[in-house]
This record gives sequence, C-alpha cells and structure tokens, in this order.
Amino acid sequence: MSETITPNGRTYLTWALTDGVGPLTFSRLLIQLGDPEQALGASAATLQTVKGIGRERADAIARSRDSAEREAEIEAAAQHGVRIICRADPDYPEGLKRIPDAPIVLYVKGELRPTDAVALAIVGSRRCTIYGSEQARRFGELLAGAGFTIVSGLARGIDAFAHHGAADSGGRSIAVMGRGLTEVYPPENKALAERLLENGAWLSELPMRAAVRAENFPGRNRIIAGMTLGTLVVEAAQRSGALITARLANEYNREVFAVPGRVQDPLSQGTNALIRDGAAKLVLCLEDILDELGEVGRAMRTGTDTQEHAPAGGPPEVRAQATAPLFPLSAAEQRVYDVIGYDEMLQDAAIRAAELPPGEVLAAMTSLELKGLIRRLPGNLIARRGRA
Repeated sequence: MSETITPNGRTYLTWALTDGVGPLTFSRLLIQLGDPEQALGASAATLQTVKGIGRERADAIARSRDSAEREAEIEAAAQHGVRIICRADPDYPEGLKRIPDAPIVLYVKGELRPTDAVALAIVGSRRCTIYGSEQARRFGELLAGAGFTIVSGLARGIDAFAHHGAADSGGRSIAVMGRGLTEVYPPENKALAERLLENGAWLSELPMRAAVRAENFPGRNRIIAGMTLGTLVVEAAQRSGALITARLANEYNREVFAVPGRVQDPLSQGTNALIRDGAAKLVLCLEDILDELGEVGRAMRTGTDTQEHAPAGGPPEVRAQATAPLFPLSAAEQRVYDVIGYDEMLQDAAIRAAELPPGEVLAAMTSLELKGLIRRLPGNLIARRGRA
C-alpha cells in the first residue's frame, strides 16, 4: 500500500481536525490567507478577518490546531490500512473538487482510480420493496457492467442491493460511509463491504473513530452526489435521505434520474414526485441514462454502437465476438442476442433461430429487454436497440 498520508495531507488533516473549521470555512481561509501551511501560522486576530469567523471562533481555532491529534489520527489510519488524501493530492476525486463544500480530507480504504470519475450514484429507501431491491440490483449490474463506477452509501435496502449488483457484474463500486472507517455500518453489511474492496473502495470524511450519528448522513450524501456524474433514485418516500442526495446533485449541476414506482406505494411517493416535478428524468432501462449523459453516454455506448457494423455473415464465433455487448450475459441471453438483428423480425422467428427451448428463449428476451439491449414492437416484432 502507498503511504498513509502525503506532506500536503498532513497540513490539510490538521485543519480537518480543527474545531470550528468545516469545508466552507476552510475554502474561505485559503482564499484570504493563501495556502494551508501559511494559514496554520495565522494569529487569532488574522483569522478574524476571514468571512464567517468572529473573535470567539478565531480564538477557538487558534487553540485547537493540534499536531498531536493529527499524528494519532494518522497512526489509527495506518493500523486499519486506510489512506488519508486531501484536495491537493492527485487521487482526490475530480468531481468533488468542483463542489463548494468539498471535504478537506478523505479517508480511503481500497483503491481509487482515475476511471472512477465516470461514476453514477444509486440511492433509495432503507426499507425497500422487492421491486425496489430488484431495480437497484439490476441497475447496479447494468451500469457497472457498462463501465461506470457505482457509488452508494452501503445502507440497508437500495444502497446494499446496488452495491451487490455492481459486485455481481465484476464492476467497480465505492461505499461512502457516515462514520469512521474502523467499523462497517450497518454491521450486517460487513461481508458486502469486504467484497467491495476487491474492486472498489470505502470512503469517509470523518475521523477514524467517529461514531454513527444522524447528523453525519447529509454530509455523506453530498459526497455521493458530488463525486458522480448523476444520481439514480430507486424508491424514496416523501421524507427520504435519498431526496437530499437528489437535491444536492441538482445543485451541483449533475444529472438526476428516477425509477418510477407504484402510484399508491408510500415508498415511491418521493421518487414519483421527482419525476412529476421535473427534478429527475424517468428511467426504464440503461439506454435512458446513457441518452442523458451526452458525450459520456455515447462513449460508454461505443461497445454497443460497434454492433451496428457487425458482419451479417461469417462464422458464428466471429459474429459473436463482433456483437458482444458490454453487459454480462448468460449463455442463453448471448445466444438469443446473436440471432436478433437491428432490423425488425418476428419473435417466433427469433425463437426458432435460437434453437433453444421456447421458454428459455422468452425468458432471455425479457432479460435482454430489461437490460436495454432489445425492444419489443407492435405485431409481435422484436429488434435490437442502438441503431440511429
């Protein structure tokens, strides 16, 4: 593992542990007093000149800039295999650098990659329905399989199912926690959290031994919204933390998506209201998300777009290689996908061409439709998606 903290990180960490200094105050300090190291040497009188800092607060800040507390924090991080990164470090998430209240430091267990800039959040209710769990897992799998990093909060319900979907697809997933990284919360998601470390990371802005508190979670939600290109809401009641994440994503000029739910289901009232009020785009399949992401969506669709130019003839193995989608498919799904072209064809013809039991073909068609790879048309017709 690389070093626990960089020299720049030590300075930033001192500020992060200083009473009375949050992300916004820290940004004002930098604007007025220069770099973090210079600001550390500022007197209480100088600190008073910074917007939002009065005499009493300036005195408290001057007293609490404690290097001993910093070293204890670094030692705790090292003991748990956690790195502490700051805004000045190259692996600090790019998306977070562009929000006004970016964390001063982040605690990271696992690996962050440059490709994590292409990330989407999936959030929703802790008390989800079977439908909600299926959709969270489905979109976690589809998006991770397409190359997005899935970001969520490791909470019970929708968060956990989204992480499971990403892990099942072999894709990347990042859990942003509302406590210090010495423990996993909730404890029943410990095995899932460990699985995420195989191809992802845990993040927190809170000190290593910070306990779970209700006030931690709005801050956690802003990190989820800030480090992603957009947020997908799957089931949210009228007063849901997921709606906070969606609101913050809109404030940060990121995309917001929502999966519609049953009209009378209390767990769908918040989600459906986002769609009704124009605060979120309605999403039924992966393609709906890609369409809204502009150049990024087109780039992520490249593997699917090349299927338009796949040879119509040639050996089956060549056709299969040329038409392989980005998403993980079962053997039956791949077989059925291979026989369906961009030109409309009768569903019965596809069933015969697949040379599999009809029930298995129909099940595969339903799965391919849910994954946004094929579409059903009037007259019992079927065709691939993707051709302009």
